[in-house]
Amino acid sequence: MVGQVHPFAHNRTLLVSQIRFIYPYLFKDLKGWKMSTKPVEIGSLKEGSFVVIDNVPCRVVSMEKSKTGKHGSAKARVVAVGIFDGVKRNLVAPADQRVDVPIVEKKAAQVISVMPDTVQLMDLGTYETFEIKKPTDEEILSKLAPGVEVEYWDILNEKHIVRVK
Repeated sequence: MVGQVHPFAHNRTLLVSQIRFIYPYLFKDLKGWKMSTKPVEIGSLKEGSFVVIDNVPCRVVSMEKSKTGKHGSAKARVVAVGIFDGVKRNLVAPADQRVDVPIVEKKAAQVISVMPDTVQLMDLGTYETFEIKKPTDEEILSKLAPGVEVEYWDILNEKHIVRVK
């Protein structure tokens, strides 16, 4: 194999770009992989837990399981509300089918500056700075000021301010 190029070497960039297109939630940044979901059986979900429906992280509002029929398997009906957009979504599937559950990273940050459309934050663990959209909740907006500590959630590589500490 000396002097030969590996058969997939020239296709590496193409392969990575295809994987990014199909599974965008696997990538944290351009340098590495990061799993941001885990598979779970739909029958094991409970009210208040999280689930990914149509590539949107949602909180389960209600969960129903029907009994198995003569020829079929038990069905599960999940009603969930989008965590960030508040849109109601439904999912009906066999109870043993696997669905993605988002990994919720709850982190602390300090507000550096408040701009008209965004808020600049510094993560208190890694000291990285980043900008995110202003929250829509008026209670949180009224408390935002430079130097204030906030809690933000990182779900499927989206960051949102949840509360002011």
